Amino acid sequence: MLFVTGLLVGVALTSAAAQSSKSPNKGLVQVNHIGMNVPNLDEAVAFYTKTMGFPEAFRVNDDKGQARLVYVQISKNTFFEIQPGPGRPAAINHVGIHVENMKAATEMFKARGVNIGDIRTSDTKAILNNITDPNGIRIELAELPPESMHRQAMNRW
Repeated sequence: MLFVTGLLVGVALTSAAAQSSKSPNKGLVQVNHIGMNVPNLDEAVAFYTKTMGFPEAFRVNDDKGQARLVYVQISKNTFFEIQPGPGRPAAINHVGIHVENMKAATEMFKARGVNIGDIRTSDTKAILNNITDPNGIRIELAELPPESMHRQAMNRW
């Protein structure tokens, strides 16, 4: 048992070291979610939960009680963020990347001259920042502390 545990730890450390040496981006964990606007939120949520079989992880309502966003869970660490966009065609509006430490990630990208916003905490309790690429595509960085809805959904998986 001790040998197997040691072997697994060794493989994990080797894998982590190999991965960290391949990228200059320290502290980026993985793509966490794809954000999309849809003309009919209820229809989209029904499709992704009932037809596709992805469970609803959480939703955030506005002050009128209407859903402002719904997360469906693809795997333990991967989601679709679905937002209502009535009167507009469906579109992907951002890619969310999970980061270990928002302050460090923000400083790293600022040092490279990236167009990055200010750190804020969302109503989902995720710590967020946005990068806009030269084409206007938004990349949302998300640190997911234990109290965030994302982390809670990941832990429930």
